Amino acid sequence: MCLADETLLAARARRLGLPATLRRYDPAAAPVPGGFSVLHQPLEVESEPGRPDPRNGAYVLGLLERAVAGTLAGEFAALVTAPVQKSLLNAAGIPFRGHTEYLGARTGASHPVMLLTDGTLRVALATTHLPLREVSAALTPASLRATLEVLGAGLRQWWGIAAPRIAVCGLNPHAGEGGYLGDEEQRVIAPVLAALEGPALRLSGPLPADTVFVPRVLAGYDAVLAMYHDQGLPVLKHAAFERAVNVTLGLPLLRTSPDHGTALDLAGTGRADPGSLTAAAELASRLALQRR
Repeated sequence: MCLADETLLAARARRLGLPATLRRYDPAAAPVPGGFSVLHQPLEVESEPGRPDPRNGAYVLGLLERAVAGTLAGEFAALVTAPVQKSLLNAAGIPFRGHTEYLGARTGASHPVMLLTDGTLRVALATTHLPLREVSAALTPASLRATLEVLGAGLRQWWGIAAPRIAVCGLNPHAGEGGYLGDEEQRVIAPVLAALEGPALRLSGPLPADTVFVPRVLAGYDAVLAMYHDQGLPVLKHAAFERAVNVTLGLPLLRTSPDHGTALDLAGTGRADPGSLTAAAELASRLALQRR
């Protein structure tokens, strides 16, 4: 089931010459194969491909709010979010840093964690959508400990890994080079790892991020924890951009999303690759069924 403007979906399908059988969402009706169920939410103003209009900012947030409310209430088994243009919401006067942060605040989750996976490689983030200059200050013992605990719990819950093995990156080049290239490894990361390491959570680090992704090193771990967004995600996206999926851990609902942004330059052209969105929907479906 999709939350969207039904008229918009039909118009885009016609423009691209795609067959589309759209049906209005009916929660009481049994699923019908071969069609697409749409919970119609009308746009504020007509949409032009590749040109977001701030007048639709409240509409975009409304879609997300309806989806979250329905998932929390058990109406929907999981939430799959499409890419959102953050600048659109901010231009509309709506403070929005990202889905992860919004969903954490909306659901009362104290510490949501962003994890991307291609099915084998799993990369989680200690900090998410922050300017690089703010990462060091945001990387505190309390936040790092919470991230590792949520990551460990998520690996147990969703992937059935009883004793997760996690490779923890350092923040600085060469993991700080013994303090010569930064002290966050000695001051923050290493003490947290020493405090949490045990039979149920097997932690290694801080490790140099430029070598932790070597295949023979990765083979010994179930997940990698990167310290910031662009430390870990470029590696995963290089390896599996068309099939990688983002999973938000630590929420009271199941949420997945594609691993990429809005690609406005491809909007309406028919050249955008839907592989990651398809993978996100398939993973959400599999995990939801597994939870039952």
